[in-house]
Amino acid sequence: MSDKVSSQIDVATIDGDAVTDPWREFRLVERITLELSQSYKYSLGKYSRFFIELENRRFLATRCEACGKVYAPPRPLCPACLQPTAWTELSGEGAVETWSALHFSPASNADARALETPYVLVYVLLDGADTLFPHLLKTPPDQVRRGLRVRVVYSDEPVRHPIHLMYFVPIST
Repeated sequence: MSDKVSSQIDVATIDGDAVTDPWREFRLVERITLELSQSYKYSLGKYSRFFIELENRRFLATRCEACGKVYAPPRPLCPACLQPTAWTELSGEGAVETWSALHFSPASNADARALETPYVLVYVLLDGADTLFPHLLKTPPDQVRRGLRVRVVYSDEPVRHPIHLMYFVPIST
């Protein structure tokens, strides 16, 4: 093995008939470890204000002025009556409707890799909203139940994506 290629794993010859193999000249192979990463810019578009306000410790949803439905996560257009919505602030409190305990963390980004397992993903019906909001609940899985009252807590730590600026915790009773 060469010490000039730091990513080299090995050099090997793949088995083949040395006389009749048409690929005999290509049977010597080198394997290397490559790490790929990519960076891109992404616009949060019409949802930007929701994420900007998370930095300001405010939880925004949208309300349809025509039918009165409140959407959290926000929607720029009401799916019920196809009218534009307006921003409205919610308290960030609500009740768990359903949940799942996850015992592994995806390696999709640094925020996801940092999750301690097991962690709980909940769907919360926020007070004043008509839709369920999915997000993390920081509590042991065995303490979660339908109807558990929760509230939004805002993170003081730096994050890679603004959705990780918030999470749910149980409301102490």
